[in-house]
Formats: sequence, structure tokens, C-alpha cells
Amino acid sequence: MVPTRLTDLRRPVVLFAFSGWNDAGDAATGVIDHLTEGYETEFSFQLDPDEYYDLTENRPVLVRQDNGERSIQWATTEVLVARLPDQDLVLVNGPEPNLRWKAFCAALVSAFRSIDPERVIAMGAMLADAPHSRPVPVSEDGTDYEGPTGIVGVLAQACRDAGLTTTSLWASVPHYVAEPPNPKATLALLQRVGEFLDNELEPGELVDRAATWESRVTDLVAEDPDVAEYVASLEVRYDTAEATGDEIAWEFERYLRRRGR
Repeated sequence: MVPTRLTDLRRPVVLFAFSGWNDAGDAATGVIDHLTEGYETEFSFQLDPDEYYDLTENRPVLVRQDNGERSIQWATTEVLVARLPDQDLVLVNGPEPNLRWKAFCAALVSAFRSIDPERVIAMGAMLADAPHSRPVPVSEDGTDYEGPTGIVGVLAQACRDAGLTTTSLWASVPHYVAEPPNPKATLALLQRVGEFLDNELEPGELVDRAATWESRVTDLVAEDPDVAEYVASLEVRYDTAEATGDEIAWEFERYLRRRGR
């Protein structure tokens, strides 16, 4: 594999997401996976796993190649370039690092600055009191939260401190159905990213997968009267009150405090 240099990119935009603490329902990393599968994508570089990961927590995996030989996949953060028809996206994806977050962010911000992106978009997903049967709330920045944060928040702030135009997008995933994947939340994030790019991103199978996911969850909820009553109350709350910026910020703070504990 010949690495692609981060040069001569067309109107580059950086998108990053990390699995783990920041990624309820695998919704945010699902956007990166979807773009990687849906567009011509080239590998650029990866960070040294020994520098940033505790490999007893993020253990390497033995995999078998097409030729029958086995190889080891290490936990690491990869940087890829996805080729849209008239624009290039720099995609950053990997597990949340365990070690040396300041150095980790410095390495990535240095790479971002070298390409002078139009925008950096950080993506995450949080567990929330959101009904699965309604549009997925996606909040944009604008929270006054103070407290524990993850690598998405730290790297986004490092990008802002470096003078890069940075937006954070967080999808609200129903806490009562937190098991991944959540294609409906992934689709909602993908659509918001497309709005910032002013470029409609191809949803592919996500639309059908999101509809199937919602239908299955509805069937499961109907089997438990207590859960059904609770979800109905969430639907009433959603339908009778538009979410304000303060409500979104409160939900975000609640999520982070819960994870911090």
C-alpha cells in the first residue's frame, strides 16, 4: 500500500470520530465507515500504537488475509482521504487513545494545519432521553458544560486553539437501546455533515437500515408495557416542545456527568 500524501487536496475538510467513550451506538465512527465504503478512499498514515494505546486494553487482533496468511491488526488511529466528486475529505478514525493525549492531539493538529482545511468536523454520540421513533437530535457546539470530556472534545479544542474553523456534532442515541450499531443516528450525523459541506452525501443502504432498525426497536418496546409507557412519555415530550439550545446543553452535560461517574 502506497500512502497518499496530504497535498494538493481539493477544498479539504477534516472529519474525525473515535470509538469508545465518545461513540454511543457506534454512530459517529459509523459515519467514517460509511464514507470509507461509499467513496474512493486512500490510506495516508497511521499513528504509532505504542505511543498512544495501552495494548492490554486495546489488544491486537489476529486476522487471516485473502491469501490465507495471518497478520496482526494493532489498535491505532488512521488518517484516510476520501475522494468526493469535487472535494476531498480527510477522515480520522480509531479507538480513543489511552495515553499521552496532548502529544496525540499535537500530532494530528500538525497534520491538519499542513492541509489548511476549510473546516474540521468532530463527531460524537451520547446516550440521551431521546425516543427512537423521532428524528435524531444532533447538537452543534454551543454548550457551557464544564467537567469530564473525551478525546473528541479535547482534539476539537486543540483544533480551535490552533486557529482551525471547528464544529462539533453530537447525535443523541436512546439510552434504552444503546447496543450498536445505530444506523439511524449515523444517518442523522451524515446528513448534518453534508449540510456543512454543502454537498449531499450518498446515504446508500443507511436509509433502509435505519428504517429496519427503528421498526425492530418499536417491536421490542411493544413487548414490555413499562418500556412502552416510558417511550410514549418521551414521544410526548419531543412532540410538544421544541428542543432549545439550553435543553440540548443540559442533555449533553447529563450524559458527560453520567459517563464521568
